[in-house]
Amino acid sequence: MEIDGRRASTADDLLVPTLYGGYAHFTAMQVRDGGVRGLRAHLARLDAASREVFGAGLDGELVRARVRHALDGARRYDAAVRVYVFRAPDAEAATLMVTVRPPAAMSPAPQALMSVPYERPFPHLKHLGGFAQTHYGRLAREAGFDDALLTGHGGVVTEGAITNIAFYDGASVVWPDAPSLHGVTMALLEARLPESGLPSVRGPVTLDGLRAYRSAFVTNSQGIAPVRRIDATEFAVDEELMKTVVSVYEGTPWEHV
Repeated sequence: MEIDGRRASTADDLLVPTLYGGYAHFTAMQVRDGGVRGLRAHLARLDAASREVFGAGLDGELVRARVRHALDGARRYDAAVRVYVFRAPDAEAATLMVTVRPPAAMSPAPQALMSVPYERPFPHLKHLGGFAQTHYGRLAREAGFDDALLTGHGGVVTEGAITNIAFYDGASVVWPDAPSLHGVTMALLEARLPESGLPSVRGPVTLDGLRAYRSAFVTNSQGIAPVRRIDATEFAVDEELMKTVVSVYEGTPWEHV
């Protein structure tokens, strides 16, 4: 863990994240051999969120420098990296915290999701304060599911607890047209799936209407996985669909930090 380019080792180093950790935003990325898929999207996310939350943009080159420094000699290895942005009320600039952990990858095993009645506040921001998401995820796992699926009024499907979700109706990939985080992996797929001959659209999705879809899958920075069940609704695991989606994602060029 580094804060503003220095290894965090004392209580003073953690003062800002501790005091203002509830009012911050972040991005999570997987680094492989010093590269990141969708790096520009991650930097754009941090800049846009900083402008909205703190009233000032965030220099992408500064972020890259902080990430490189935190990776240090491990740049040639794989890692899971998070960049957190805090700002004390009287500070002239934001505080950047970079954490480096072992690489992570989503299990390709089909997932079962339990719907829960929760919509994230300011859902377009990847912000801290995900108590409800974490708690609902735990409740879902205790009930025998893999994770939670967040829904709004009237059973409107929005997003997974820590993922985006997409559905397949036999012709197009349909992303819920509802307030949610525009995840980087989702954004990459939206832009590139049509090139593979697979249309990608936004549309309303409700729990009552799930049977209109043949298949579903979830995405986040760790990868992509099929969905086999939402509550009592079963979905087929479409191997050809998943092969196409994964191939499109894995074909996205790596951008060096």
